Amino acid sequence: QVQLVESGGGLVQAGASLRLSCAASGRTLSTAVMGWFRRAPGKEREFVAAITWNGRSTSYVESVKDRFTISRDNAQNTVYLQMSSLKPEDTAVYYCAANSRRQWGSLTQTMGTNYDYWGQGTQVTVSS
Repeated sequence: QVQLVESGGGLVQAGASLRLSCAASGRTLSTAVMGWFRRAPGKEREFVAAITWNGRSTSYVESVKDRFTISRDNAQNTVYLQMSSLKPEDTAVYYCAANSRRQWGSLTQTMGTNYDYWGQGTQVTVSS
């Protein structure tokens, strides 16, 4: 059984930075596509970023490009989301997810239905 545990969320002011971590246990996910999604109050879940198993390719939703960076450390079975220049509209619960089928391209990495393991989420609140 795979468990994904997010950490690093919190309450910050606009313009601040946060780094989210997602630690996997129970099975190595070094070959999986890993993604971050978020759900804001009253809104549907939204794709944020994804990274291939070897870290060579990344994908971001337009609204976070140049502000967020996804990375991974396969030796530590951990994925990170470095968030900078945070805005109030980034307020959401952030979820880490793993796609063990390694789907990538044609926007497959942005589709939550392609991910088979999910964390419980970590709250990020950005005040203005």
